[in-house]
Amino acid sequence: MHEHHVDRVHPESIVLDIGDDVGALILYTDAELKGHEIEVSPEDNPRGRTHVEVLERRVAGRPVYAGAYPQLPAPPEGARYLIWGPDGAPVDSVDIAGGTVTTQDWRNTGVWSGTVATAP
Repeated sequence: MHEHHVDRVHPESIVLDIGDDVGALILYTDAELKGHEIEVSPEDNPRGRTHVEVLERRVAGRPVYAGAYPQLPAPPEGARYLIWGPDGAPVDSVDIAGGTVTTQDWRNTGVWSGTVATAP
């Protein structure tokens, strides 16, 4: 039987390509978002979206569900990144700065609105 990419735990390291004007984002979610792609974009360029899939990893032997955005150009000072919901509307925002890793924690918050379809 063929295992789907999303069905397995991901023990691989994440390579973050950050530097002077490039940052990264780790978005922690609840288990029900496993397999879903979540889009982000600079707020001044909402059409410049990028997405990653929420995957299951293990931290200290416990399951953690997260999307890792390893290379996000830092927006102009004062601007933020938008995080988009399943209905195509922004549901959250986050600061991204060059040379840093930003974390956003959606666990147990209900931030993700709209109907979440079953992952393929």
